[in-house]
Amino acid sequence: MNNFTYQKVSNPNDALNKISKNNAANFIAGGTNLIDLWKYNLAHPKTLVDINGLNDYKAIKEDDHGGLFLGALATNSDTAYHKLVEERYPLLSKAILAGASAQIRNSASNGGNLLQRTRCYYFYDASSPCNKRNPGSGCPAKNGLNRIHAILGTSEDCIAVFPSDMCIALAALEAVVHVKSPDGEREIEFSNFHRLPGDTPELDNNLKENELITGISLPSEGFAENYSYLKLRDRNSYAFALVSVATGMVLENNKITKIRIALGGIAHKPWRVVAAEEFLVDKSPTEENFASAANMILKGAKGFGKNDFKIELSKRAIVRNCIMALDPESQRPGAQPSL
Repeated sequence: MNNFTYQKVSNPNDALNKISKNNAANFIAGGTNLIDLWKYNLAHPKTLVDINGLNDYKAIKEDDHGGLFLGALATNSDTAYHKLVEERYPLLSKAILAGASAQIRNSASNGGNLLQRTRCYYFYDASSPCNKRNPGSGCPAKNGLNRIHAILGTSEDCIAVFPSDMCIALAALEAVVHVKSPDGEREIEFSNFHRLPGDTPELDNNLKENELITGISLPSEGFAENYSYLKLRDRNSYAFALVSVATGMVLENNKITKIRIALGGIAHKPWRVVAAEEFLVDKSPTEENFASAANMILKGAKGFGKNDFKIELSKRAIVRNCIMALDPESQRPGAQPSL
């Protein structure tokens, strides 16, 4: 049994004060990842600061710029099924519902989704070397069991992937993350929130010490007319993606005027290549053009043996998902097309 102190707060400044004065304290909301890490002896909090009483951070509401604000403490389920999300940001709703299970989505918070840790086998095995868990100890995944691992953005120190579905849609939507600390508030563009491993794989994101995520802002463009989220995995529920693709586009006169493509399951952070999106602008939405963009997105991809298949799978997934985005109404709920 792990001994710990449990504290509830109803004021964000109180929450930040408790964390800043205690290096062994952790915020807890849904706790769906933290409890796992604790059970596996990977996290050792001495104090849990329960922030579920911060009711202002549970709101989902329109903002002053035509977009939508998602409170960090709103649950994944409340977000996915919210009328405004379903109507204006169906790509996000679909991505959230592709993740985890209904029970987990009912507990997991939006802020926590951004902070979940990799599911690398070696990271979760406390007896194995892992640079993410114990910097300098090595990365056995490179020459080991790496079927689920990264093919882009890797380093000599780490080839782990980021597991979220929700975040892949948020990357495509170009969301903004709001954070608060004892020093004030700031905003982080979603493309800059998560990190590549480099030589500091123990750092998953660019949050500073004692910062708390308060919400996520979505821009006015939600790609409600042409969107798709495709998740390829070993089983059709409660499994992490081998490859996932979020696509949103705007079409005028059978030409692409705007498109966003983000990939999951292949890198340490949601993966976008802006040059590939720019290449597609003013072009017809054809399989040939999407295949050319897919080659640009996967340029430099490298497998590590057991995950070599992900390179071709990712290219096919991009093309298929972009075609699916042309007619989102044809997608049956829960259906996963074969490639």
